Amino acid sequence: MSNELLNSVDNSTPESVVKTTNLSGNGEYVIICEHASNHIPSEYNNLGLSDSDINQHIAWDPGALAVAQHLSKQLDAPLVEQCVSRLVYDCNRPPEALNAMPFQSEIFEIPGNANLSQEERDKRINGVYKPFKDAVSKCLDQKTADGHKPVIITVHSFTPIYKGQERDVEIGFLHDKDSRFADQLIKSFAAQTSDYALRLNEPYAPVDGVTHTLTEHALPRGLMNVMLEIRNDLISDQKTQKQMASLLNKAIKEAKEALDNQQIQTASTTKQTSLGN
Repeated sequence: MSNELLNSVDNSTPESVVKTTNLSGNGEYVIICEHASNHIPSEYNNLGLSDSDINQHIAWDPGALAVAQHLSKQLDAPLVEQCVSRLVYDCNRPPEALNAMPFQSEIFEIPGNANLSQEERDKRINGVYKPFKDAVSKCLDQKTADGHKPVIITVHSFTPIYKGQERDVEIGFLHDKDSRFADQLIKSFAAQTSDYALRLNEPYAPVDGVTHTLTEHALPRGLMNVMLEIRNDLISDQKTQKQMASLLNKAIKEAKEALDNQQIQTASTTKQTSLGN
């Protein structure tokens, strides 16, 4: 995998808003990267921002796509990625959320998102969110058609400092109402290394409105899931991106195996109890 691919910040054309790769992958996972790109189609005139602004975290999650691409390859899993900046539309937010098209992100005002009419919002909902949602649904329909239940893994990155405050968490394992996979994954990751500060539902939590993809696609299908948040200075180049993906790959597989074994043991115990009665 080339360095250009891993570090691409403009991996789309103005016409493409979502990209799915390795759809036929045989792994028991689906990888999703909503904030993969900082690409803003020309019709939006950079939303009134400078090129420097668009390279900031406000427009995308630096390093997240590279980690997601490695995981897709290592886990032989489909990858669905958003190909336009979250400032145009954040596909990890529902249409009714004001910050789906934020007029302010962190300390930055977004002039092109100020005072949007409902017609303008609907254009982005129909042009960005719905195609992304449909692509994820199509991927999951294909993966579950034969009765399999893949784990949904979304990949994000966050800044070391937020609004002037230094963050002490380095990798967050986020969940909504279904915490099964996040709970096991943080244990599996911690068993490999003590080099990172790990947290559940940090630096964000469901109350922050960040779990839309999980609640929209995983919970209704009963699929185990986790949202990964990796501090972006830990995945700032090809070497660290690959290292992080390798650690996650091993932990993900071990977490899945542990949970599968628990399910088998529970089913066996239930059967024995039933026979005993």
